[in-house]
Amino acid sequence: MQELQLNRCERCGKEAKIFLGYGPHRFCKEHFNDFFEKRVKRTIRQSKMISYGEKIAVGVSGGKDSMVTLHLLNKLLGNQNKIEVIMIDEGIKGYRDKSMQVGIKYCKENGIPYHAVAYEKELGVDMEGVFKKIQQDEKLGSTCGFCGVFRRQFLNSKALEIKADKLATGHNLDDEVQSIAMSLFGNQLARIAGLGEIAGVKKHDKFVPRIKPLYETPEKEIISYAAFNGIEHYSAECCPYSWMAKRNHYRKMINELEESVPGTKYSILSTFRELKPMLVQKELEKEPQFSQCEKCGSPCRGIVCNVCIQLEKLEKMQSQKKVSKSLKKKSKITCVDTKNM
Repeated sequence: MQELQLNRCERCGKEAKIFLGYGPHRFCKEHFNDFFEKRVKRTIRQSKMISYGEKIAVGVSGGKDSMVTLHLLNKLLGNQNKIEVIMIDEGIKGYRDKSMQVGIKYCKENGIPYHAVAYEKELGVDMEGVFKKIQQDEKLGSTCGFCGVFRRQFLNSKALEIKADKLATGHNLDDEVQSIAMSLFGNQLARIAGLGEIAGVKKHDKFVPRIKPLYETPEKEIISYAAFNGIEHYSAECCPYSWMAKRNHYRKMINELEESVPGTKYSILSTFRELKPMLVQKELEKEPQFSQCEKCGSPCRGIVCNVCIQLEKLEKMQSQKKVSKSLKKKSKITCVDTKNM
């Protein structure tokens, strides 16, 4: 009898379709969906993430996290908020071109405007080109380091262009906990202060506030929700360059802890939330963080923005070809030079 009870939904007694170790919880499909969606709504409500009538830009890759984020925002807020999609094309053939088609299909079926931004067009180089340059000189860093900087820049610039009030991304509980650990072990307290369901410490009119509706949602549950609800997403393969990411080590470590001690991820998040006000206050007491990049005019924390720094790294390689033929006569490459290509 007890064994039968363990296989039953805790709310209705039907056959349980999913078990959540941190509760522990057992749910049928219907009550898991209810549990999942109520948590996302609570995250949005308690953090005052979205106000009525705001335009929400959603960063969509076609993967499970961004597609579930788009689906939920459209389902929960589509009648009261304008939603538009931004897709970043890193130029990874056989991967990004396929995943973007999933996002485009959803947008067309649901009447959602979408915008695509391509690295090749904006910068004169795509991630395949960056990877080749890294192979020539490993001191340049990892492809993820370049890609992350470029992606954040273009998501923000396109969100500004379409006059979005908020920029939603598919970052989930696992992503956030990994970022907390990476910043903590890397002694980057300022970066930790900028984490949270609404990213950043100080507001700036050139930065669209980034929000994370799946902030309290574990990755495994996102996979289950997508499967239960038939939400199409690209899962045929991971990014071919993801093996280079330092984040992989933190993911493995934290997942092993969660397996041994269910609820570890939520405990880390809870501790971070208690510490964040002190970290934010420390950052606010510092001198104004934002200045203008001397190369492109973008807001940044130093003299030169991260995009221009990364582009300059590529340009300084003695053995490389010019990043763009149209820039052959220029001695420096900046995001101002390339943004209108």
